[in-house]
Amino acid sequence: MIRTLIADDEAPARARLRQLLAAHADVEVVGEAETGIQATQLAGEVKPDLLLLDIQMPGCSGIDVAACLGAPRPHVVFCTAFDQYAVDAFELAAVDYLLKPVSRARLAQALDRVRSANGNRTEAPLDEAVRKPRTGVRQFLVRHGDAYVVIGESRVLFFSSEGGLTRLVGDAERYWMDPTLNELQERLDPARYFRISRAALINLSAVTQVHPLPGGSGEVVMKGGHKLEVARRRFRDLLQALGEA
Repeated sequence: MIRTLIADDEAPARARLRQLLAAHADVEVVGEAETGIQATQLAGEVKPDLLLLDIQMPGCSGIDVAACLGAPRPHVVFCTAFDQYAVDAFELAAVDYLLKPVSRARLAQALDRVRSANGNRTEAPLDEAVRKPRTGVRQFLVRHGDAYVVIGESRVLFFSSEGGLTRLVGDAERYWMDPTLNELQERLDPARYFRISRAALINLSAVTQVHPLPGGSGEVVMKGGHKLEVARRRFRDLLQALGEA
Protein backbone atom coordinates (compact mmCIF):
# COMPACT_ATOMS: atom_id res chain seq x y z
CA MET A 1 0.00 0.00 0.00
CA ILE A 2 1.34 3.45 -0.97
CA ARG A 3 0.44 5.73 1.93
CA THR A 4 0.05 9.18 0.38
CA LEU A 5 0.00 12.72 1.73
CA ILE A 6 -1.45 15.50 -0.46
CA ALA A 7 -0.13 19.04 0.04
CA ASP A 8 -1.77 21.89 -1.90
CA ASP A 9 -3.21 25.20 -0.78
CA GLU A 10 -6.17 24.90 -3.17
CA ALA A 11 -9.05 22.66 -2.08
CA PRO A 12 -10.18 21.84 -5.66
CA ALA A 13 -6.65 20.66 -6.53
CA ARG A 14 -6.56 18.40 -3.47
CA ALA A 15 -10.00 17.03 -4.31
CA ARG A 16 -8.93 16.25 -7.88
CA LEU A 17 -5.84 14.39 -6.73
CA ARG A 18 -7.85 12.41 -4.21
CA GLN A 19 -10.36 11.51 -6.95
CA LEU A 20 -7.61 10.37 -9.34
CA LEU A 21 -5.87 8.36 -6.63
CA ALA A 22 -9.10 6.52 -5.82
CA ALA A 23 -8.68 4.58 -9.07
CA HIS A 24 -5.53 2.92 -7.68
CA ALA A 25 -6.32 0.15 -5.25
CA ASP A 26 -2.82 0.17 -3.75
CA VAL A 27 -2.91 3.88 -2.82
CA GLU A 28 -4.24 5.18 0.50
CA VAL A 29 -4.54 8.92 1.23
CA VAL A 30 -3.44 9.40 4.84
CA GLY A 31 -3.67 13.17 5.06
CA GLU A 32 -3.98 16.57 3.39
CA ALA A 33 -2.10 19.79 4.04
CA GLU A 34 -2.86 23.37 2.94
CA THR A 35 0.53 24.95 3.71
CA GLY A 36 4.17 23.96 3.54
CA ILE A 37 4.50 23.98 7.31
CA GLN A 38 1.46 21.71 7.68
CA ALA A 39 2.95 19.38 5.07
CA THR A 40 6.21 19.10 7.00
CA GLN A 41 4.42 18.51 10.28
CA LEU A 42 2.06 15.89 8.84
CA ALA A 43 4.91 14.13 7.03
CA GLY A 44 6.64 13.72 10.38
CA GLU A 45 3.46 12.45 12.05
CA VAL A 46 1.97 10.06 9.49
CA LYS A 47 5.25 9.09 7.75
CA PRO A 48 3.79 8.67 4.23
CA ASP A 49 5.40 6.64 1.46
CA LEU A 50 4.52 9.35 -1.08
CA LEU A 51 4.10 13.12 -0.86
CA LEU A 52 2.17 14.85 -3.66
CA LEU A 53 3.49 18.37 -3.24
CA ASP A 54 2.50 21.73 -4.69
CA ILE A 55 5.29 24.32 -4.97
CA GLN A 56 3.72 27.71 -4.31
CA MET A 57 2.03 27.51 -0.92
CA PRO A 58 1.64 29.90 2.03
CA GLY A 59 4.40 29.98 4.62
CA CYS A 60 7.09 28.19 2.63
CA SER A 61 7.38 26.60 -0.77
CA GLY A 62 7.18 22.95 -1.72
CA ILE A 63 10.87 23.14 -2.64
CA ASP A 64 11.65 24.14 0.95
CA VAL A 65 9.46 21.33 2.28
CA ALA A 66 11.23 18.73 0.13
CA ALA A 67 14.62 20.04 1.21
CA CYS A 68 13.75 19.75 4.90
CA LEU A 69 12.06 16.35 5.04
CA GLY A 70 13.50 14.06 7.66
CA ALA A 71 13.93 10.30 7.67
CA PRO A 72 12.20 8.15 6.67
CA ARG A 73 12.01 10.38 3.60
CA PRO A 74 8.90 9.84 1.44
CA HIS A 75 9.01 9.74 -2.33
CA VAL A 76 8.13 13.23 -3.61
CA VAL A 77 6.04 14.02 -6.69
CA PHE A 78 5.59 17.73 -7.36
CA CYS A 79 2.20 18.84 -8.72
CA THR A 80 2.35 22.46 -9.83
CA ALA A 81 1.20 24.98 -12.41
CA PHE A 82 4.75 26.28 -12.89
CA ASP A 83 7.42 24.54 -14.97
CA GLN A 84 10.41 26.72 -13.98
CA TYR A 85 11.14 24.77 -10.80
CA ALA A 86 11.65 21.38 -12.45
CA VAL A 87 15.44 21.19 -12.19
CA ASP A 88 15.41 22.37 -8.57
CA ALA A 89 12.79 19.71 -7.84
CA PHE A 90 14.86 16.90 -9.27
CA GLU A 91 17.97 18.12 -7.46
CA LEU A 92 15.94 17.23 -4.36
CA ALA A 93 15.45 13.67 -5.68
CA ALA A 94 11.85 14.11 -6.80
CA VAL A 95 10.36 11.03 -8.42
CA ASP A 96 8.32 13.09 -10.91
CA TYR A 97 7.14 16.61 -11.74
CA LEU A 98 3.51 16.96 -12.86
CA LEU A 99 2.02 20.10 -14.34
CA LYS A 100 -1.53 21.13 -13.44
CA PRO A 101 -4.14 20.22 -14.32
CA VAL A 102 -2.75 16.79 -13.45
CA SER A 103 -3.92 14.18 -15.93
CA ARG A 104 -4.94 10.65 -15.04
CA ALA A 105 -2.24 9.22 -17.32
CA ARG A 106 0.62 11.30 -15.90
CA LEU A 107 -0.36 10.55 -12.33
CA ALA A 108 -0.47 6.84 -13.15
CA GLN A 109 3.00 7.11 -14.65
CA ALA A 110 4.31 8.82 -11.52
CA LEU A 111 2.80 6.09 -9.33
CA ASP A 112 4.49 3.46 -11.48
CA ARG A 113 7.81 5.19 -10.80
CA VAL A 114 7.10 5.06 -7.09
CA ARG A 115 6.26 1.37 -7.30
CA SER A 116 9.41 0.60 -9.26
CA ALA A 117 11.61 2.46 -6.79
CA ASN A 118 11.41 -0.60 -4.49
CA GLY A 119 12.00 1.41 -1.37
CA ASN A 120 15.00 3.32 -2.72
CA ARG A 121 14.34 6.79 -1.33
CA THR A 122 17.47 8.47 -2.66
CA GLU A 123 17.34 7.75 -6.37
CA ALA A 124 16.42 10.63 -8.67
CA PRO A 125 15.33 9.54 -12.19
CA LEU A 126 16.70 12.65 -13.85
CA ASP A 127 18.93 12.42 -16.91
CA GLU A 128 22.44 13.71 -16.30
CA ALA A 129 22.02 16.03 -19.30
CA VAL A 130 19.61 18.28 -17.40
CA ARG A 131 21.41 18.33 -14.07
CA LYS A 132 22.96 21.58 -12.86
CA PRO A 133 25.03 22.59 -9.84
CA ARG A 134 23.04 22.83 -6.62
CA THR A 135 21.61 26.24 -5.91
CA GLY A 136 20.59 25.17 -2.44
CA VAL A 137 17.67 26.19 -0.28
CA ARG A 138 17.39 29.72 1.12
CA GLN A 139 15.14 29.05 4.11
CA PHE A 140 14.63 26.21 6.55
CA LEU A 141 11.76 24.63 8.43
CA VAL A 142 12.58 24.12 12.08
CA ARG A 143 10.73 22.99 15.16
CA HIS A 144 9.73 25.63 17.68
CA GLY A 145 7.76 24.11 20.53
CA ASP A 146 4.79 22.27 19.05
CA ALA A 147 4.96 24.14 15.73
CA TYR A 148 7.23 24.64 12.74
CA VAL A 149 8.65 28.02 11.79
CA VAL A 150 10.60 29.26 8.77
CA ILE A 151 14.14 30.56 9.29
CA GLY A 152 15.77 32.55 6.50
CA GLU A 153 19.31 31.75 5.40
CA SER A 154 20.62 35.13 6.59
CA ARG A 155 19.84 34.11 10.18
CA VAL A 156 21.70 30.77 10.03
CA LEU A 157 25.11 30.53 11.69
CA PHE A 158 25.65 26.77 11.63
CA PHE A 159 24.07 23.34 11.96
CA SER A 160 25.26 20.86 14.55
CA SER A 161 24.62 17.24 15.44
CA GLU A 162 23.82 16.72 19.10
CA GLY A 163 22.87 13.34 20.49
CA GLY A 164 21.81 12.10 17.05
CA LEU A 165 19.59 15.15 16.46
CA THR A 166 20.19 18.17 14.21
CA ARG A 167 20.18 21.68 15.61
CA LEU A 168 20.11 24.94 13.66
CA VAL A 169 21.96 27.66 15.53
CA GLY A 170 20.74 31.08 14.44
CA ASP A 171 21.53 34.66 15.26
CA ALA A 172 19.08 34.67 18.14
CA GLU A 173 17.92 31.15 19.01
CA ARG A 174 18.58 27.46 18.50
CA TYR A 175 16.09 25.16 16.81
CA TRP A 176 15.74 21.43 16.19
CA MET A 177 15.41 20.12 12.62
CA ASP A 178 14.36 16.82 11.07
CA PRO A 179 17.08 16.30 8.39
CA THR A 180 20.48 14.89 9.38
CA LEU A 181 23.68 16.80 8.69
CA ASN A 182 24.42 14.41 5.83
CA GLU A 183 21.02 15.14 4.28
CA LEU A 184 21.49 18.89 4.68
CA GLN A 185 24.95 18.75 3.15
CA GLU A 186 23.55 17.06 0.05
CA ARG A 187 20.92 19.78 -0.43
CA LEU A 188 22.90 22.91 0.39
CA ASP A 189 25.04 24.99 -1.94
CA PRO A 190 28.70 24.08 -1.25
CA ALA A 191 29.67 27.64 -2.17
CA ARG A 192 27.75 28.88 0.89
CA TYR A 193 28.02 26.03 3.40
CA PHE A 194 30.96 23.92 4.53
CA ARG A 195 31.18 20.74 6.62
CA ILE A 196 33.98 21.43 9.11
CA SER A 197 33.60 18.17 11.05
CA ARG A 198 31.29 15.22 11.54
CA ALA A 199 29.34 17.32 14.03
CA ALA A 200 29.09 20.74 12.36
CA LEU A 201 28.10 22.36 9.05
CA ILE A 202 28.69 26.10 8.89
CA ASN A 203 27.39 29.08 6.93
CA LEU A 204 30.56 30.51 5.39
CA SER A 205 29.16 34.04 5.46
CA ALA A 206 28.87 33.82 9.26
CA VAL A 207 32.58 33.11 9.86
CA THR A 208 34.48 36.00 11.50
CA GLN A 209 37.84 34.38 12.36
CA VAL A 210 39.85 31.23 11.63
CA HIS A 211 42.64 30.02 13.93
CA PRO A 212 45.10 27.19 13.16
CA LEU A 213 45.74 24.76 16.01
CA PRO A 214 48.67 22.42 16.71
CA GLY A 215 48.51 19.22 14.70
CA GLY A 216 46.93 20.75 11.61
CA SER A 217 43.39 21.21 12.88
CA GLY A 218 41.77 24.57 13.49
CA GLU A 219 39.01 26.62 15.03
CA VAL A 220 36.45 28.97 13.52
CA VAL A 221 34.77 31.82 15.31
CA MET A 222 31.25 32.53 14.12
CA LYS A 223 29.13 35.64 14.50
CA GLY A 224 27.92 35.82 18.07
CA GLY A 225 31.21 34.39 19.36
CA HIS A 226 30.50 30.70 18.76
CA LYS A 227 33.74 28.70 18.50
CA LEU A 228 33.80 25.42 16.56
CA GLU A 229 36.59 22.93 15.97
CA VAL A 230 37.63 22.20 12.38
CA ALA A 231 38.79 18.68 11.59
CA ARG A 232 42.43 18.45 10.53
CA ARG A 233 41.66 16.98 7.10
CA ARG A 234 39.16 19.78 6.39
CA PHE A 235 41.10 22.82 7.57
CA ARG A 236 42.90 23.61 4.29
CA ASP A 237 39.71 23.07 2.31
CA LEU A 238 37.91 25.49 4.62
CA LEU A 239 40.52 28.18 3.99
CA GLN A 240 40.09 27.64 0.27
CA ALA A 241 36.29 27.77 0.53
CA LEU A 242 36.45 31.03 2.48
CA GLY A 243 38.76 32.51 -0.12
CA GLU A 244 36.25 31.68 -2.84
CA ALA A 245 33.12 32.67 -0.94
